[in-house]
Amino acid sequence: MTAPRAAVRRLALARLISVTGSAAAYTALMFEIYDQTGSAVWLAAALLVTEGLSGAVGPFASVLGDRFDRRTVMIVSDLAAAACFAGMALVAESPGPLVLIALLSALAEAPFWPASSAAIPNLVPQDQVSWANSLVAIGRNIGIMVGPAIGGILLAVVGAPWVFAINAASFVLSATLVVSVRADFAGDRSDVGEHHGIWAGFRFLVREPVLRRLSVAWIVLVLGIGMAMVADVPLTDLFNAGSAGFGLMIGFWGAGSVLGSLAGRWLTPETELRWLVLGTALVACIGIAIALSPWFALVLALNVAWGLGDGLTGVAEENILQRRTPDSVRSRVLGAVEGLFHGGLAVSYIAAAFVLPVVGARGMYAIAAVAAGLAVLVLLPLLARGAELATDAVASAETAP
Repeated sequence: MTAPRAAVRRLALARLISVTGSAAAYTALMFEIYDQTGSAVWLAAALLVTEGLSGAVGPFASVLGDRFDRRTVMIVSDLAAAACFAGMALVAESPGPLVLIALLSALAEAPFWPASSAAIPNLVPQDQVSWANSLVAIGRNIGIMVGPAIGGILLAVVGAPWVFAINAASFVLSATLVVSVRADFAGDRSDVGEHHGIWAGFRFLVREPVLRRLSVAWIVLVLGIGMAMVADVPLTDLFNAGSAGFGLMIGFWGAGSVLGSLAGRWLTPETELRWLVLGTALVACIGIAIALSPWFALVLALNVAWGLGDGLTGVAEENILQRRTPDSVRSRVLGAVEGLFHGGLAVSYIAAAFVLPVVGARGMYAIAAVAAGLAVLVLLPLLARGAELATDAVASAETAP
């Protein structure tokens, strides 16, 4: 059997490698599609079948993590994604087939995350769950931060086909790391009869009072965060910072998110809810500060703080979801949360097209700040019951096999 910490380190490295490769490949995909077609419609189609589809199929793909061995699900998902990106390397000069295989790659990748996240409480003792989630989040956030830059450089140096081929190799390496982990990826599923079907994850979220309130707060928050994301490029235009400024904003946010994820390793059942609320409140304050900032340098510094809040709250949320969810339905609950997240982003993107011309980039960040503030208000009743909820979480952890 693989030692618990070694198992998590390998999974975190697998996520770092595959997320970095995917971020690079999708950057190359966007540039290649636009270079070949010059069409915003083709770009929208590519985004729809990759980012959009990932959120839509997540709740359905997550069923696999509860029905089958999670380690096997992760390996098959990685190898299927590798095959898709190898196919993209072969059809890189044909936009239609390229977008079609990109769609298949999104389907192939979808089962990995809910299965891997659901397995964490089974791989490590309960007192190491925060450390494990923190390490996996660090790998994911580093990949998101550096992947697009690597993709842009590789695209200029070796071309899109090689970027896709390198990403295919990254998924094979990720699968190899998962294969090397010898551990139990699932726990007690004796209550599996209580959680039937694709929608079991959503039903559990609705019925479990803490997770229900947490989900509502997250939807409110995401609706505002999506507004700020759409406003990033217009905001850099206000400061005449150009594409370089946009890249710096994303990079500084990524650096902050890595620091926030790192800080998450010290969370405990007694403190994670408190820091979830404080991190969300920090996002609200930063949103207002960015909306009022007279200097772009200050915006960059504030993006580090924004990312820190996002990274910390992400680990806290993951801890709470894992601690309060039975193993037999955990993958579907995480898939349901992922679906709500992407659904909220989709709604906010659509709304932003109408709101941005009215309120401007600064106004969009102010809206994001208000949404974060409302999310804090939704979460506050849980904070008042913090000691009681922490005791419940610890009791659940101690009775888990």
